[in-house]
Parts: sequence; structure tokens; C-alpha cells
Amino acid sequence: MRASSAVLIPTALVAFLVTSCSDTPAKPVATPSPTYVIPPQTARPDEKVVNAAPVVDGQMRFRVLSFQDGMPSMFGSHAEWNAKGQYARVRVLIESTDRTNQKFDAKQQLLVAADGRTFHIDNFAQAIKRQPDELPVGSFVRMEFDLWYDVPKDARITKIRFFADPPLGAIGPSKGVDVTLR
Repeated sequence: MRASSAVLIPTALVAFLVTSCSDTPAKPVATPSPTYVIPPQTARPDEKVVNAAPVVDGQMRFRVLSFQDGMPSMFGSHAEWNAKGQYARVRVLIESTDRTNQKFDAKQQLLVAADGRTFHIDNFAQAIKRQPDELPVGSFVRMEFDLWYDVPKDARITKIRFFADPPLGAIGPSKGVDVTLR
């Protein structure tokens, strides 16, 4: 018994001295958060994929997926219609970033031309393409859809301006947040 404790005491002493001699404390190892694996989707013909970073307004995150303009007409499941100017379509991914429902209102989202003019969605085009006008977005829910605009032929669209409901306690409406399309 005596021989084994004679071996254990020096071994423990060496282990203690080796581990306590470091002048930097041990750093915890960060565990990466798991991520969802979402397969990429093929863009539609003539659609320009937009690689802009997501933006946040209020409690809503907006991400532009693609943009297309210069369309003289469009068709849906029940109608074909010519543009008064040209149709422009923005594919968006929206996500509530809050524990409560958020209201998304397509009529608030504006296209911005190079000369500063702004344009609201075209209600008729949204209806023909069966895209949402206004909808509740549940807590941490993500949705993807198109916003359709009928803009003058001479308009060179450069941005979209997103608006969400202001967060609880905010004073006044949102000023919006821009995403460059080209």
C-alpha cells in the first residue's frame, strides 16, 4: 500500500504543476449552432438573382431573391394582361423576427427608380399572379413570394424599399430600408 501512494503523490504533484503553470486560462470551445440545409432553387428564365444581404425593418427581415423588369405583359391562371408601362417583379423572402405575429402589407413596399421616383405594387398584377396583398406572418415564420409592379417604360428601377410595422413602443411609422437591385 505504501508503494502505491508513493507513486501517486509525485504523479499528482507533477500533473498539478503542469496544468497550473499556464498563464492563459483555458478558453471554452464554442459549439457552432446547427443550420438548416435548404436546397438552392433555379431562378426563373430572364430573372436576375440578387445577392444582397438581408435587411431588417421593425420586427421583419427582408431578403431579395431575384428581380426582373422590362416585361411588356404577364399572364396568370385566369388572365393575360399588358402593362401600361412595363412590369417589374421582385421575389422576396420575409421572416418575422419576433415572438408575436407581424403584418405584411404588400401595398407599402416601394420600387425606387434611379431618378428617385417611387412606385407601389400593381394590385391587378398581384391578383392575376395570385400573390398576397396583406397577410399575418406568425412568430419566426418565413414566407417567399413575388411583388408585381407596373412602372413607366422609362423608369430604370434600382432599389426596393421595404416597410414593416413599427415595433411596439416605436414613435411614428417606419422610414423603410432600401435594398439595391442592380
